[in-house]
Amino acid sequence: MSTPASKFKHQDTQPWYKNYMVVIFVIGMPAFVVVACIYFVYYSYQIRDSVVRDDWYMDGKTLYQDVSRDKLTYDLDLHGKMHFADNGDIVFYLEYPEQSLQSGKLLNGTPLTYPDTLDLSISHATDIKKDHDVVLQHQEGNKYSAHADIDPVKAKYYVHVSNSGTNNWRMQDVAKLPRSNISFAPLQAFAKQSSEE
Repeated sequence: MSTPASKFKHQDTQPWYKNYMVVIFVIGMPAFVVVACIYFVYYSYQIRDSVVRDDWYMDGKTLYQDVSRDKLTYDLDLHGKMHFADNGDIVFYLEYPEQSLQSGKLLNGTPLTYPDTLDLSISHATDIKKDHDVVLQHQEGNKYSAHADIDPVKAKYYVHVSNSGTNNWRMQDVAKLPRSNISFAPLQAFAKQSSEE
């Protein structure tokens, strides 16, 4: 008859590395955690956030957004229309206010001219690989053109048209592309500021 003391003296004849409890809990789980950590570090590097694309600057440890270019668009009462063709051709029409067209001067007093080029930035909301920075070339009158192959999958884009010349203005809009038309208008936030002053 075996006693409890004799049961404790019984030893397993298998080596330790063949015991399933050792393989699962001592070797298997830590190895799985190490592999998972390496995978997630690699994955987080692949999908890292892209650099902020806008007029931001840093003063000490505080970030500020420079809206002076948007304010100039409002002050000059600039509008625009953009047409996208299926083959990637882009046509942009820069629209000055009627008062400026009649007087030949912008609302700030500078002569009315159509710049030779305008900068067009089409930024995907989440994927930097789908961004496009192209130059709109002046064709005739208020017409500009460029070419950019927009991804066919509909997604949110930030579209900026800007002039880096004497009048450093910028028009912007948020749109789901691809689509055929976008209309640009001055930001109405500046209208509220003017009425409060």
